Amino acid sequence: MKVASFIFSIRKVPTVHWSSKQPLNFKPKSITLVLLVFGLLLFGLGESLLIASGAGVSPWTVLAQGVSNHSNWSIGFSTFILSFCVLLAWIPLKQKPGIGTILNALIIAITIDLSLPFLPQPSTYLIQALQVVFGVLLVGIGSGLYLIANLGAGPRDGLMVGLQTISNYPVARVRTVIEISAVAIGWMLGGIVGLGTLLFALGVGPAVSMGLWLVKRFSKPLN
Repeated sequence: MKVASFIFSIRKVPTVHWSSKQPLNFKPKSITLVLLVFGLLLFGLGESLLIASGAGVSPWTVLAQGVSNHSNWSIGFSTFILSFCVLLAWIPLKQKPGIGTILNALIIAITIDLSLPFLPQPSTYLIQALQVVFGVLLVGIGSGLYLIANLGAGPRDGLMVGLQTISNYPVARVRTVIEISAVAIGWMLGGIVGLGTLLFALGVGPAVSMGLWLVKRFSKPLN
């Protein structure tokens, strides 16, 4: 119970011995870069499991669908515009981009494309739900790795970190509010909400907090 209480009360991204000192770092430690990439691979695989489950898309894709319905833009272009708007929101939140911000978009997209053909596509709700839960857990662990690397977050994670910093609310609460807000707005605009969408929206905040705790817990210096 104490561990669970601590996980849900995490109020900032921890710093460990392999974290970069600054997000805008073009010469990071090798271990930092490796763990960043590994974290993004896990994140992408988690997103793929959600898509392959057939139980509904992620909250921000629901929002992109809604924007697409009212703009005649493609979902892909709507996603790009939303990401650009979120990056603009970084300015007042004083968030700094880095190579991780660029790698976030590239590695996650490539991982999704390469892994989707090999992932199971369950037909029963129980297996779909289990696959979504496992995907959300992978997203959480992947987020923990790449956020602690401190080489620049993706648009949504940067928004989460910025809002958490100025509000001092727990990471789990901030992320959950962001995802639920995206779902609600997207649904009102005509986006499609499914079981996986709701599980992701409610579970990703706690999953990211758990990922941050696990990475910090197992990142003790070797000497």
